[in-house]
Amino acid sequence: MFFASKLLSFATQPLAWVALLFAVALLCIPRKRVLGLGLGWTALALLGLLGWWPLPDAVLRALEVQYPPPAWTASPEAPEWQRYAGMVVLGGALEPAWVRAGNGQAALNDGAERMTVPVVLMRQHPQLRLLFTGGEGELHTTGEPDAVQAREFFEGMGVPAQRMQFEGASRTTYENAVLSAAMPGVDKTRPWLLVTSAWHMPRALAAFRATGWNVTPYPVDYRTGTRTPWTEYSLAKSLWRWQIALHEWVGLLAYRVAGRA
Repeated sequence: MFFASKLLSFATQPLAWVALLFAVALLCIPRKRVLGLGLGWTALALLGLLGWWPLPDAVLRALEVQYPPPAWTASPEAPEWQRYAGMVVLGGALEPAWVRAGNGQAALNDGAERMTVPVVLMRQHPQLRLLFTGGEGELHTTGEPDAVQAREFFEGMGVPAQRMQFEGASRTTYENAVLSAAMPGVDKTRPWLLVTSAWHMPRALAAFRATGWNVTPYPVDYRTGTRTPWTEYSLAKSLWRWQIALHEWVGLLAYRVAGRA
């Protein structure tokens, strides 16, 4: 399943489609010039369209709006907080270990809210525990899972070690759910908050609930608002949003087909 997810990551990169179209166009031109030129212009038009920001945002937004945080979480004094054993924080907000080689610093990526929001919640609610789950999600492994960097980050932010647990063997969202449940002292039937990016929440929540977790979504790291101005255009930013959105939608479908969601 891990290697299939990596293949999925490549297949959901829009630039790969454009490159494939250009390659087919070049192969066609010597014998079928009209077809080859048509495919080439189609690839060029697709590349230009992919940079129009409102399109990927619409696809991402459809994921992010599915599970808003419960209304009571807006108030730190809400009595509902006392019901929860803690929060399960999914990895994915840290750069691969090889990025920080030589400097030793925890390197947060553009999903940093997965790491920073739990620190705030831990300070506001002393009864909560933190269970971080994340191994090495890269084909090139270094022997240092996300959990190692995460421990350094949270301890550096002043979170007491006795309130935290770290699972560092999982490589996929489904493994996050299964291996976290096997951690010592973890009772997945008690209420837990599930902390991950809003666009990742539909797949994560489905996987955790399918494995018997009693989790409430607490989405962070939103990438879209209620609307995106039609004048926004950025090829680099839009391509990255397309990849995230397509990966999640296809991944959610794959999990459902496999009975993991």
